Formats: sequence, structure tokens, C-alpha cells
Amino acid sequence: MVLAQETSLRLDAGVIDYAIIALYFAFVLLIGYLARRAISNSLDFFLSGRSLPAWITGLAFISANLGAVEIMGMSATAAQYGMPTMHYFWIGAVPAMLFLGIVMMPFYYGSKVRSVPEFMLRRFGPGAHLVNAVSFAFAQVLIAGINLFLLARIVNVLLGWPLWVAVIVAGLIVLLYITAGGLSAAIYNEVLQFFVIVAALAPLTIGGLIQVGGWDGLVDRVSAGPGGAEQMSAWPGNELAGFDSSVLSAIGLVFGLGFVLSFGYWTTNFVEVQRAMASNSMNAARRTPIIGAFPKMFVPFIVIVPGMISAVLVPEMIAGKAGGDVDYNNALLYLMRDMLPNGMLGLAIAGLLASFMAGMAANISAFNTVFSYDIWQGYAVRHRSDDYYLRVGQVVTVLATVAAMGTAFIAAGYSNLMDYLQQLFSFFNAPLFATFILGMFWKRMTPTAGWLGLVSGTVAAVGVFLMNETGVIDLPGQGASFIGAGAAFVVDIVVSWLVTMVTRSKPERELAGLVYSLTPKESFRDPRDARESWYQRPGLLAGVALVLVIGLNVVFG
Repeated sequence: MVLAQETSLRLDAGVIDYAIIALYFAFVLLIGYLARRAISNSLDFFLSGRSLPAWITGLAFISANLGAVEIMGMSATAAQYGMPTMHYFWIGAVPAMLFLGIVMMPFYYGSKVRSVPEFMLRRFGPGAHLVNAVSFAFAQVLIAGINLFLLARIVNVLLGWPLWVAVIVAGLIVLLYITAGGLSAAIYNEVLQFFVIVAALAPLTIGGLIQVGGWDGLVDRVSAGPGGAEQMSAWPGNELAGFDSSVLSAIGLVFGLGFVLSFGYWTTNFVEVQRAMASNSMNAARRTPIIGAFPKMFVPFIVIVPGMISAVLVPEMIAGKAGGDVDYNNALLYLMRDMLPNGMLGLAIAGLLASFMAGMAANISAFNTVFSYDIWQGYAVRHRSDDYYLRVGQVVTVLATVAAMGTAFIAAGYSNLMDYLQQLFSFFNAPLFATFILGMFWKRMTPTAGWLGLVSGTVAAVGVFLMNETGVIDLPGQGASFIGAGAAFVVDIVVSWLVTMVTRSKPERELAGLVYSLTPKESFRDPRDARESWYQRPGLLAGVALVLVIGLNVVFG
């Protein structure tokens, strides 16, 4: 499996390119060292002492998601499917990010929980808490492996090292600054990485469009290719969704991707929520995902467009796509090889390394928090000193990185890693979102229903995956992931309702701050927010973002 992913593709980097990469790594490690000096307890290590301003956490929020899968996976999907890939941003991200900021962050931040599983503990008790914590930790190791695999691919392409060597070296680099500086090191590096990524990828979009004759030239070339003209229109996205029917495709995209997968990821994934929880006030926490939504809606122009350009400009991509045998994960690397001179190539490589490190660091920092607080402190070793749990967090950071080195080789078996990632989201995020949203708005839902709904939803998603793998159903593209997510959501809701009807609910006095109707409105306010200006109001910012993303859907639909 590993050897199949090693490639003769090489990037012709020169001395200046290596110097730029070395300078970037020096900054990364320096940030980790400086962040370490600010750590005095476990809250500093896991949640940055809840002391960061909104613009820092907002950029970190989006940069944590701008990882290997976002860069390489989305460019690969764009090379394969074209403009429908925009749905992962405009339908499958921004609306859920705005919902998180407006509706859900007050519950997370106001309750002072340290993780999403801890919220589940307070709402449903230890059953749902343990199921959520274990499944989340397992998912983060798998997703960190994706980021690590792609990071190793860059080292393999650049230096020609075997993938297994590159995986170890790349993992150790991330381990150094996360172990040293905890979440603060991850967040400050993510802010740096955001700007490096934009500076690295923007030239690919601009230069690529010039080479294909501008936007009209890209339209002509894509329309003449194997995918046809429909790859230049975001809707209905039949090939991406895996349906022949445009109606079913639209339903699958809106419900499966836009609602279940998207809301399940952005509103319950502690990797993202952790950044907002590190903010210095309630208002800042609410603004964090909303601020992140603005760059998120424009990221496709430096990720998706280069993938589409690569598919019609790079000879290997053109030949492979015509013959049906192409590794789409190489789309961006081919374009970098053919377009960028020395110096710019070094910056682009640093940008890719930055994206992969940001993604992996986000996964590892979320893993160590959930494992240390929710699993180890909750069920293994209780009532120990704060220093003890800080040391546990640092140790499991090492163990999680080693585990990610192993799961990186699972990712090596996929020609398009977005297929793999969406499958994982249907297993872990879709049922969690169903349980979470039902429990937040339905006070009657019982603790037993919480964990049984989670387990049933996950089993349903796995069942759809197995049926598709064994040929019982045939859904090409990412249709199986969309159907699996929908099945997980519906089964979770139905099972939770049935179990609630025959089990005992928690007393209402224990649900204040956890259920919307039982939470006093004043608990959503923070005295520190009185100093905020009118343009810093979360509702206003969310409204502007929503208008913009609707406009983008109309223009490119």
C-alpha cells in the first residue's frame, strides 16, 4: 500500500527554496518555545487560559481546518469533479459556522466546559460521554494520520525519501511544538500558517488562469474534457453526489452534506470548538467561527480553482483523467512543479507544509485534551493534581503522534482522500450532531437515549458503508457518505425518541445552561462584552456573511 503511493514526481527545489522552508520551521519552533513560557497549569496547556482575542481565535479556527485534506483533498476533488466542490465551502461549511457562533457557542462557553464530550457528560451522563469521548479520540487519530500522510508526501516528493521515513520525520516536527507549547503554540502557529498558505497558493490561481486564457479559457477547456460543461456549474453536482437524478443530487447535497455532515462537523467537532473556547469573552467566542466564515468562503479560489486548472493544464492529469487512471491527490503538486520558479516554489512548499502541520496539530491538541480530561481523569485516574493531568496531556501527545504515524498508511490506500474523510465524518460526526441538537432543544430526552442514539446512528452509517463496499448498493463518488450521514442522523433521532418514551429524564433543575428553553437569557451575556463596538456584534457579522455566501452560490451556481 505504501509503495503504491510513492511516486517519481519530484519538485525541482533549489537552495533558496530550502532556505525559505528552513526559515519557516525555525519560526514554528520558536513560537512553540515562546508559548511554553506562558504555561503554568493544564488550562493554559489545553485551552490557552481562555485569554485570546477574537481575531486570533477566528484565524486559528479557519486555519485549523485549512489542513492537508482541505488543501490537497479539495484540489484533488476539484480536479475530479470541478465546480461542485464549492459545496464543501458554501453549503457544507459557512451556514454551520454561523449557526455555531450564534446559537451554540453560548452553551459551550457559558457552561465553562473544557471539551465537547464534557458538555455531553453534563447533559446526558457518563454513558453518552464515554461513547463520544472514545469515538472522538479515535477519529482524531485517523484524521491526524491523513494530515501526516500528506505532509510526508511533500517530503517524499521534495527529497525522495521513502514515505515511512518521511512520516516519522514529519510527525516529530509537529510533536516538538505541540508538546512544548500546547494549544497556544498550535493557535499562534495556525495564524502564521494561514498567511503563509494564502501567500503560497494565490500565485497558483493567478498564474494558472493566465496560462489557460483566463476564466473563459478555463471554462472552454473543462467543458471540452471528460467531465463536460456541468463541471463548471456548482449545481446540481450529480457526479459528486453519485446520483443520476438532479433532484436526488440536490437533496443529498443539501441534507447529507449541507445539514448533517456540515452541522455535525462544525458544531460538535472539538478541534474547531476548542479554538473558540480559548477566547477571552463570550462575545469573542461567538465571533470566532463567524470571523472564520469570511476567509472560508473565499478559500475555494486558491484551492479549488488550481485543482481544476491542473486537470486541464498538466499533461499527466489530462492523460490520466482521459484514461480513467489518475491519482488526483497529485493535482496541486503537478501544478507547483510546472508553474513555480525557485523561490516561489519554496514558499509554496512551506505553505503546504504549514497547512498539513496546522491540520495535524489541531487534531493532536484536541485529542490530548479529550483523552486527558474526559477519558483518563473521568474514568481511569481521578482526583489527582493539576500538574499530573498536565503531564498526562504531554505524554498522550507523544502517543497520539505515534498512532497517527500508523494510521497515515491507511490514508495511503485512497486516490482521493476526501472520499475517506467524508466516510469518517458520516461515522462519527453525523450521529453526534443528531444527539446534540435533539438534547439541546428537547428537555425530555433522557441520558439512556443519549448513548443509545449515538451508538445506533454510528452502526447505521457503518452499515451503509459496508453495503456499498460489498455491492448491495452502488453509489459512486461520495454518495455513500451522504446517504450514510443521513441514515445515521435519522436512525439516531428515531432511536433517541423511542428510548426517551420508556426511560426517565433528568430533573429540569440539572439542565439549566444545557437545554435552550431552560437557560436564562442573561447567562448568554458577558459583562466584558459591554465594551464591544456595534460592528463587533455576532448577529450583524453573521448576517453579512450569510448574504455574501448566498451571493456566491447564485453567481457560480
